[in-house]
Amino acid sequence: MNQHTFNVLEFKQIKETIAGFAMTKEGKAKIEGLTPSSNKKQIEAWLDEVTEAVKILEKSASVPVHGLDGMEQMLSNLNKGVVFRPDQLMKLYDFLVSCGKMRRYMKDKEYFAPRVASYVDVIEELPELANEINRCIRNSRVDDYASKELLKIRKQMAIQEERLKEKTMQLVRSNKYKLYLQEQVVSQRNGRFVIPIKKEYRTKIKGTVLDTSASGATLFIEPEDIAIFQDQLTWLMADEETEVQKVLSCLTGMVELYETQIRLAVETMVHYDFLFAKAKYSRSINGSKVRMNDTGNIELIEAKHPLLGEKAVPLTFSMGDNKRALIITGPNTGGKTVTIKTVGLLTLMAQCGLHIPADEKSNISIFQAILVDIGDGQSIAENLSTFSSRIVNIIAILKNANNRTLTLIDELGSGTDPGEGMGLATAILETLYEKGAVILATTHYSEIKDLAEQHPGFMNGSMEFDLKSLSPTYRLMIGKGGESQAFEIALQLGIHPKIIEKAHSVTYKEEKTYVSPVSDYWKLKDMEKQVIINKYQDKKPAVKPVQQVPLYQQGDNVKITPGNEFGIVYKGPDQQGNYIVQIKGEKVSVNHKRMKLYIAANELYPDDYDFDIIFQTKENRKKSKILSKRHDDQITIDHVE
Repeated sequence: MNQHTFNVLEFKQIKETIAGFAMTKEGKAKIEGLTPSSNKKQIEAWLDEVTEAVKILEKSASVPVHGLDGMEQMLSNLNKGVVFRPDQLMKLYDFLVSCGKMRRYMKDKEYFAPRVASYVDVIEELPELANEINRCIRNSRVDDYASKELLKIRKQMAIQEERLKEKTMQLVRSNKYKLYLQEQVVSQRNGRFVIPIKKEYRTKIKGTVLDTSASGATLFIEPEDIAIFQDQLTWLMADEETEVQKVLSCLTGMVELYETQIRLAVETMVHYDFLFAKAKYSRSINGSKVRMNDTGNIELIEAKHPLLGEKAVPLTFSMGDNKRALIITGPNTGGKTVTIKTVGLLTLMAQCGLHIPADEKSNISIFQAILVDIGDGQSIAENLSTFSSRIVNIIAILKNANNRTLTLIDELGSGTDPGEGMGLATAILETLYEKGAVILATTHYSEIKDLAEQHPGFMNGSMEFDLKSLSPTYRLMIGKGGESQAFEIALQLGIHPKIIEKAHSVTYKEEKTYVSPVSDYWKLKDMEKQVIINKYQDKKPAVKPVQQVPLYQQGDNVKITPGNEFGIVYKGPDQQGNYIVQIKGEKVSVNHKRMKLYIAANELYPDDYDFDIIFQTKENRKKSKILSKRHDDQITIDHVE
């Protein structure tokens, strides 16, 4: 499988949808890395997992998959001399609690989901570690009772701090400092007690200035009288930090002892998140576990494209054994491309172990590669070299195709001379068939329909079209190629049957009678005007027709000969029939005889589109906007013609 296949079949959107059901970033990352397998037993095991997970969700939708936040970073720091912080240890504790909840959650699920429930057995309970973390860490800090020494130090700190406060307050209340104080308050700077002294009395107080007010009028001084008390408290704080590090180091050592168990528990919880995300997705699309085979047989029953939701028309068809190629014909926008994309995407999903929106009796083959050549037709730039780029893609398909390959080709041979395109398409299809590939292809060529009818390994299919409503039904009909819908539609819309018969004779080199569906006399009489020829036409003097200059509108996309360049009409024509056309950012004069309409402006742009965006520079547009609001003699706009 290559990235081109994933992009064209929109598998990324499927993974993004599934990731939306995951509860952890690790689970989302695992879904992002989802890739198909070609091992039948592995795929079936994956599908069984999802089936059991769906059953579990039907019983209880609240799966306790959480607590993984921060675990990845913790595991990466194990045995590297890094001491875990209290908040990291609390995250580990939360994870261990989640593991316990998962064990209890799965306890009663082993009867109807034995495979999925058994995974919880590898998650070991670690009560010693969990209890020790809970005992030592409270409110994201090491608790006083984590060790006897820490309790002793913190009690001494409390006593010393109280003494320090009391001594400082005595200084503030004393007459010795009363005159020098800005106000009678005690505050702290950098963990040390200070008193506010007026700036002009700085030399009257023995002590260290630790801070000043914003105005500079107040100095926050640590008096010399309390410095000894401050130092004693600082020593105790250093002893506290040393003891805290001892406790954290001890807890880190315990975590490292259980590294293997913790890693296994994390992997299991991530797998549960990954698995239940797939199960939730299955429920959202009403998915089913389908049968898998490695013989090339495809049997889809009531299958839907998962990205179309309720708008999807169910697809039912089968191919295999001696029928390995399906050629689908039908009108544009009839659903041909969606049909082959549906087959490719559902195959891709099933090989990734995902349930698909189809009847459980469906049977999908396992392929080593799915090779696609499907153009989206959305980009004008791409359409300029559609045939060349698609041939390059076809070459890659021919190189890699074998008897374990599914090939999906849309409108094979299009974009070139119809005769040569038909011949090339026929040769490519026959070559792919000879290489053993399973083929689904769409086409407009009637000759390829004939190939499918004559070749024993090919099948014809067509997209159903309702001639009464003149609209497609998007249903695939197996067994015959699509009829000439253009003739039938034209007949329904009122073209005279004789004209249709002549067209049929030119196209198919055979005679066929067409009957108008119109029965009203006056409508039939009016229709005859289409084929009545004026008897006196030849007797009239021949009048040389006046050559008309074709009219192009601003914004029309035109093709210019002989270089086959593409440009956009800016203005014109002048008296000689010349237009100003913007080609690759430059405006040039081109005569109408060298121009041919490629795409009309009304098909590319809305009615109120501002063409200055295309034809004027950003600077000129800014100037125009200013001048639309006021007159300014300093602003000039130079239009490049």
